[in-house]
Amino acid sequence: MDDEDTSSNPRRTWSDEDRTLTSVSEIHGFYSYSMAAEVFAVVGVGAFLPVTLEQLARENGVLYSDRTTPCMSAAGAAGRLAVRATDGARDADQCLVHLFGTDVTTASFAMYTFSVAVLCQALTLVSVSAFADYGGNRKRLLLTFGTIGAIMSMSFMFVVPAIYLVGALLVIIGVTCLGSSFVVLNSFLPLLAANHPSVQDTSKKGRTGVGETIPADGCSTELQISTTISSNAVGLGYTAAVFVQVLGIGILAIMKKLFGDSISSTLPLRLILLLAGLWWLAFMVPTAMWLRKRPGPPLQDARLTQHGSKFMIAVTYVRFAWSSLWRTVKIAAQLKQMVIFLVAWFLLSDAQASVSGTAVLFARTELKIGTIGIALLSITVMVSGILGAVLIPMLSRRMHWTSTQTIVACLALMEVVPLYGLMGYLPFVRSWSVGGLQQWWEIYPLGFIFGFVMAGLSSFCRSCFGQLIPPENEAAFFALFAITDKGSSAVGPAIVGKIVDTTGHIRPAFWFIAVLIALPIPLIWYTDVARGQEDGRRMAVRLKEQQGLTLQMRTAAENEEVEALMRDED
Repeated sequence: MDDEDTSSNPRRTWSDEDRTLTSVSEIHGFYSYSMAAEVFAVVGVGAFLPVTLEQLARENGVLYSDRTTPCMSAAGAAGRLAVRATDGARDADQCLVHLFGTDVTTASFAMYTFSVAVLCQALTLVSVSAFADYGGNRKRLLLTFGTIGAIMSMSFMFVVPAIYLVGALLVIIGVTCLGSSFVVLNSFLPLLAANHPSVQDTSKKGRTGVGETIPADGCSTELQISTTISSNAVGLGYTAAVFVQVLGIGILAIMKKLFGDSISSTLPLRLILLLAGLWWLAFMVPTAMWLRKRPGPPLQDARLTQHGSKFMIAVTYVRFAWSSLWRTVKIAAQLKQMVIFLVAWFLLSDAQASVSGTAVLFARTELKIGTIGIALLSITVMVSGILGAVLIPMLSRRMHWTSTQTIVACLALMEVVPLYGLMGYLPFVRSWSVGGLQQWWEIYPLGFIFGFVMAGLSSFCRSCFGQLIPPENEAAFFALFAITDKGSSAVGPAIVGKIVDTTGHIRPAFWFIAVLIALPIPLIWYTDVARGQEDGRRMAVRLKEQQGLTLQMRTAAENEEVEALMRDED
């Protein structure tokens, strides 16, 4: 690009900025990573990892009822395992393992592992955010996180029951790398949109005086392209996940037919995780080839020039990321409507994570649904989620609901899931032997409901929160939104795990989940979005005034330094 274009562009520029036009192949590189990592997110984290962890621990466990009888008999253990994994043999007793001086059920072991994984993910998300936004580390970080995550998934092939704790460690590292890689991937999105040929063409017309509404149109074009790229990436990622999920079901069926009960049930599970890791690694190759580095602006911090070592530079980046988050939190604390919504979002996100993890383990350990059934449940949730993403906005427009009313309606529908599970405590329902999650097939309609409302909650919560953000501060506040989501998701599963350890059953956890879903409803209902928008606009004005004052003080200080140097020369 010529100098005139560069100098007249209102965007902030820097010496290493890559303003090469976004090519089709670069966008395909972006899509390719979404197809790579989404498979592990859905097939691994959403379906097979919880089951694999529970099964590995079960082979080392004893029955909850007497705490002495092994969950798997010494004779024919492999046969019993295979029946459990594919045919769903009936056995109501939970299994215990002795871990760090205490007894935990195998189901809660999986819940605790994911709680720790999500907590580590949240801490890492904050720490790497500055690396993604500043300097030339963006692409290197993306490929590093992706490679480590893929290796963790493939390494499950070597995890046997005797070292089941290694499996927990692999989950923690893999989930952390997965979330961190998506943060880095999303940092490419505004750059791909800003340098897209259609956006640049609009920008040039504006600079040459063609059309008086170009600035508004240019902004709209950039937003539209960003939304299109993002939605296409999500769609392709889910498509790839469904394909690999179906492939996994085929692997389970073939291995059952070929080997019957002669192999451990964990072997097919670990083979599917190997496939997910290989898929992740393979689809990163186009990303490595086609996605440009797109370095960000340099981090303006005096400490970077004071420390020459790479370690201290990394520490400076991490310190900057956490201090930026703290500044955003302090600003958010002054916005009442935003505080109310963030508290509701914390509870809502925790409820979503708790329902998801509890449902898989309930299906596995209490309904005795086999691994193929778990995979079908995951596909049911994904398909219903796609339908929800299309139908809920249409329903909201037809009913003339606001964002908050739509969110409340989705929460009310989600409440059906735990309440239906609690029906199993009613004597007359138990006498029917059906209803209240007593039969394996009952969880599939509930999975459909959960997936359907998840899509609506995700989009409408993000939209509602976006209206409360002070203008021109979207990036910082959406980062806070994401951290609240990830951080809260570590709490609920841990509490569910403790409930299971105490009672020996998963069903009592539905009481906790029912309350957790209900708590954000009044908070969302009484969130005044219009007032929050006005508060946000006033805060944006205050922030601009503070920034202007800071700039004036900095300029005055620099002028004083120049004058002092001139006096010294005289």
